[in-house]
Amino acid sequence: MSSIDSQYLPQQVEAEAQSYWQENDSFRAVEDPSREKFYCLAMFPYPSGHLHMGHVRNYAIGDVIARFQRMQGKNVLQPMGWDAFGLPAENAAMQNKVAPAKWTYSNIDYMRQQLKRLGYAYDWSRELATCHRDYYRWEQWFFTRLFNKGLVYKKEAEVNWDPVDQTVLANEQVVDGRGWRSGALVERRSIPQWFVRISQFSQELLDDLSSLEGWPEKVKTMQSNWIGRSEGIELDFEVAGETDAALQHLSVYTTRPDTLLGVTYVAVAPQHPLAAKAAKVNRELADFINQQNNIKVAEAELATMEKLGMDTGVKAIHPISQQQVPIYVANFVLMSYGSGAVMAVPGHDQRDWEFARKYGLDIKQVIAPSSKDSICDLEQAAYIDKGVLINSGEFDGLDFQQAFEAIAQYLNAQGKGEKTINYRLRDWGVSRQRYWGAPIPMINCTACGAVPVPEEDLPVLLPEDVEFDDSGSPLGRMAEFVDVDCPQCKRPAQRETDTFDTFMESSWYYARFTCRDQNDRMLDARANYWLPVDQYIGGIEHAILHLLYARFYHKLMRDEGLVNSDEPFTRLLTQGMVLKDGAKMSKSKGNTVDPMPLIEKYGADTVRMFAMFASPPDQSLDWSDSGVEGSYRFLKRVWKTVAGHDPVACDDYAALELNDEQKKLRLKTHQTLEKITDDYARRQTFNTVIAATMELMNATTRFLDDSGSDTDRPVVQEALETAILVLAPIVPHFSHVLWNHLGHPDPIIDAPWPTVDQSALKQDMALVVLQVNGKLRDKIEVPRSIKQEDLEQLALENVAVKRFISTGTVRKVIVVPERLVNIVVN
Repeated sequence: MSSIDSQYLPQQVEAEAQSYWQENDSFRAVEDPSREKFYCLAMFPYPSGHLHMGHVRNYAIGDVIARFQRMQGKNVLQPMGWDAFGLPAENAAMQNKVAPAKWTYSNIDYMRQQLKRLGYAYDWSRELATCHRDYYRWEQWFFTRLFNKGLVYKKEAEVNWDPVDQTVLANEQVVDGRGWRSGALVERRSIPQWFVRISQFSQELLDDLSSLEGWPEKVKTMQSNWIGRSEGIELDFEVAGETDAALQHLSVYTTRPDTLLGVTYVAVAPQHPLAAKAAKVNRELADFINQQNNIKVAEAELATMEKLGMDTGVKAIHPISQQQVPIYVANFVLMSYGSGAVMAVPGHDQRDWEFARKYGLDIKQVIAPSSKDSICDLEQAAYIDKGVLINSGEFDGLDFQQAFEAIAQYLNAQGKGEKTINYRLRDWGVSRQRYWGAPIPMINCTACGAVPVPEEDLPVLLPEDVEFDDSGSPLGRMAEFVDVDCPQCKRPAQRETDTFDTFMESSWYYARFTCRDQNDRMLDARANYWLPVDQYIGGIEHAILHLLYARFYHKLMRDEGLVNSDEPFTRLLTQGMVLKDGAKMSKSKGNTVDPMPLIEKYGADTVRMFAMFASPPDQSLDWSDSGVEGSYRFLKRVWKTVAGHDPVACDDYAALELNDEQKKLRLKTHQTLEKITDDYARRQTFNTVIAATMELMNATTRFLDDSGSDTDRPVVQEALETAILVLAPIVPHFSHVLWNHLGHPDPIIDAPWPTVDQSALKQDMALVVLQVNGKLRDKIEVPRSIKQEDLEQLALENVAVKRFISTGTVRKVIVVPERLVNIVVN
């Protein structure tokens, strides 16, 4: 036992605990097949230079879970690293006239110390940064493997272009038509891009969502919608009078074949070959197409922009009716989606209806409402619900499903169409026209095309000592990139100067943590010991941007034989945002709270406790200065209580001869422990852990106020030990010192989780509520063995009850054993 000051001095306490952890390498994780492992991981941060309260909360949640699982006897891995590539470093380099590498490494050093100050139980021996050569080397190696397997390709593609950040954005990175980082309106451009074939894994990514029982349903729904599986029919419209074999048929895909007889025009993209051919003999059409091609509009804006089009003068022949319908060039059709052509049913699609009204095209009703309550007025809007077919010849009277099957069979028999499955998910564009990223390991040769860099020449290093300005990536001006030999033909060639999208790095870092010191391979056997991650923590904003890519990358690594699991993350916790005055904290709003001054004033444990106490982890946290002060006051009160307790050793509490008050304290202790264990393990509601511990401490201090006997010390010892043990994952420094004071020479991080004593829960006395006409009038303690008639008599003679029954007549007495007596009076 150590003697401690009765005053809580957080800086001194935290220095003592952290010194012990560092000297004893307390958090180093070592593989041990004889023990159950637990891999706990919070999404790693971008090294911006300063932690914010969102970081503190996110990493505190992970640390609480990791420390709890360690106390359950599991072999716990909790690593930390840095998502170090990306645009902010380039922007900072231009502003501060410092190389992105120097800025990044400096920030990492500072933030590492901030994290250590907060006492997170990280195995720092596994620290990695995605900008380190020994990390992105293996990412480059893996990319060349994917290229050789045909899972990587390069093509000219229309992309989302951020004019401020001067780079391509994935569809997922465009939010309301604007770049997710810059906020600039996104444009459409056509440039060569590298892609990974995530679309080949669409169905597997969709199917395996059902195995993720530990994921929030909201996240799984978001991913399912993004993958966007649909069943439909791919069918052909013959182009009337066309002699070019490549242009004789327009292939379209529809999920509503029941509306097929309502087609009154076909629309093609401005870039469609049929449009280009028609434009050769139609100057007005050529001008319209050129105008549309020069409009740089983001794909996300297509739904709201004005629908424009022009008749090509060419006709399409309907595959069933054989009627000819006009073919229009339309600005809402994308060449990058499907075949670049769509069938238009203005009677039953609102976009098609608006276009038809604008250009005076026919609007035909072929679906009638199946319910009398539905209204179909095509003068006002398209009728988009499913119903019963009309004006559709032999298909009249069929409902949606019947029509789907019948029309599919008809088209298939005519060789004009077939049922097919489509996905919204498109291949992952991984090229970025930026400097501060991992170089794409390809060489562009005029004779051989794109050639992967040989394994022995990896990594392709990113030069770090550069002068960076706003003229763009310097890689295209560096000799080591523009003056190389082709590995195949040995002729002069150029390295690829695009770098990887940073989501490439964040899609597999969790696996590299398991064997960060492996220099000969991307991963080794340790990956299969630790993976999948048992608990992953991060914001729901990453549901598509990051989590879908990580799931895909894991399957790629599985197919390469690097891991033997199908999914990377078993359980996912998406923490809520930190709000101030009801708004999300952000630098732009000027409402951020720097955690470091709070740590200096109150200590890291106070900040950790407030972050856990203010709300459940998956809900938003409203910042409160008074809440921080309240957490500090509670810790001071617990400290003073424990410091004033004279410890006593007791191995068998159940064998003690206890009086009723001592039994009640033991009951409260073990009721609290039972609840808190469930809060930690199943519910993950750490705010209720703290609330329940506060109640236990209140009960303990009330007991101490009424006690004075040495025979009370054992039950007080048990209550205080339990309180400190259950608080240890949340306030580890605080608990480290107090555990030692309570007489334990071994550190609390090596202490097992306490077990509930069932005998303590089986008390001789029960607290019974007394009611009159359903309203609470008193509470009494009675022996559990009391007879019902005796309990009724006690209730009727109770002073508080008598006041409410003296002027009436008792009609009934309702007894719920060990819980309540309700006296009905009128």
